[in-house]
Amino acid sequence: MYDAVVVVATYADEKMISSGTGFVYKVNNNDAYILTNNHVIEGGNSVNVTFTNGNVINTEIIGADALSDIAVLKVKKSDIISVAEIGKSDKLRVGDTSFAVGAPLDSIYSWTVTRGIISGKDRMVEVKLNNNGDYVMKVLQTDAAINSGNSGGPLCNANGQVIGITSLKLVAESVEGMGFAIPIEVALSYAEKLENKEKITQPYLGVSMVNVMDAYYYPEYSSLLKEYKITKGVIIVSTEKGSPAAKAGLASDDIIIKINDDEVTSVAYLRYYLYNYGVGDKVEITYIRKGKTLKTTVTLGSNSKTY
Repeated sequence: MYDAVVVVATYADEKMISSGTGFVYKVNNNDAYILTNNHVIEGGNSVNVTFTNGNVINTEIIGADALSDIAVLKVKKSDIISVAEIGKSDKLRVGDTSFAVGAPLDSIYSWTVTRGIISGKDRMVEVKLNNNGDYVMKVLQTDAAINSGNSGGPLCNANGQVIGITSLKLVAESVEGMGFAIPIEVALSYAEKLENKEKITQPYLGVSMVNVMDAYYYPEYSSLLKEYKITKGVIIVSTEKGSPAAKAGLASDDIIIKINDDEVTSVAYLRYYLYNYGVGDKVEITYIRKGKTLKTTVTLGSNSKTY
C-alpha cells in the first residue's frame, strides 16, 4: 500500500498552486490510474506526482468532479511502483482500526502514516464548494490525524486495504480529531465515469433559493415565516421560466420542506437529496404556500446550472 501513495503537485502556468496526496488504484494495459481529490487539482492546468522512490512524473488529467470531490490522473504503468488494494467501507464497524497515508503540511513530511479508528459511518457533513454553493457529503469519520496535504490520500483498514479517500476535517478550537473520508465505493463509481469520459450531470429544478433560517434576516420573508411559525426548509426566491419547477407550479415564496420522504432543512440538504435522482426522474415536492402544505410532482431536467 505504502508505495502506491504519491504526492500530488498542481500547477497553473508553471506556478505551483496546491499540493496533496493520491494513490494508484488501477492498471489497465500500459496505463496506471491515480485517485485524488478534485480540490487538490482544481484551478490547475498541469499536475505531477512524486513516488516513494523520488521519481517525479507528469500526469494526464483524465477528469474531475467538484460535487463528489474526485479526480483521476493517468501515468504510464511502467512509472508506478505498486497498486493499492481496494477494500470495502460497508464492512467497517465503528471502532475498527484505520490508517491514513499522506503528505501533511509539506513534501518534507510526505508519506506520513497516522493511526486511529473509524469514529462514525454515514456522517452527513455540510461543505462549501467553490462557485457551487453548499452541499452535503456522506462520509466516514476517523480520528486518525488529518492535516493539510493529506487530501486525496487513502484511508485504510487494518489490512492495508483502501476504504476511503481523505477529503476534509473539522477545524475549530473546540474540535480535535475529526477527519472525514469519501467511501471508496462512492469514489470508484465516479472514477469509472471520469475514466470513460462520461459527462457527470445533476438533475435540475430551475430555482434560486435561500435557507429559511437565513431568510429571517430579510424583511420581505421574516414576517411571513413568523406568522406561519416556519423554522426550516428553503424558500424559493425565483423560478426560471420553462424550468421543471415552473412547469410543476412552484413559484416565488413557496417553501420546500420535503423531496419525496426526505425532509429538506437547508439548500445543502435539498441538493444532496435531489442529486440522488437522475435526469428524467419524477419526484414529489412538499411545500408550504401561504401557510398551506401542498404537494406537486416535478420531472427533473438537465441543465448546466446546479439546481
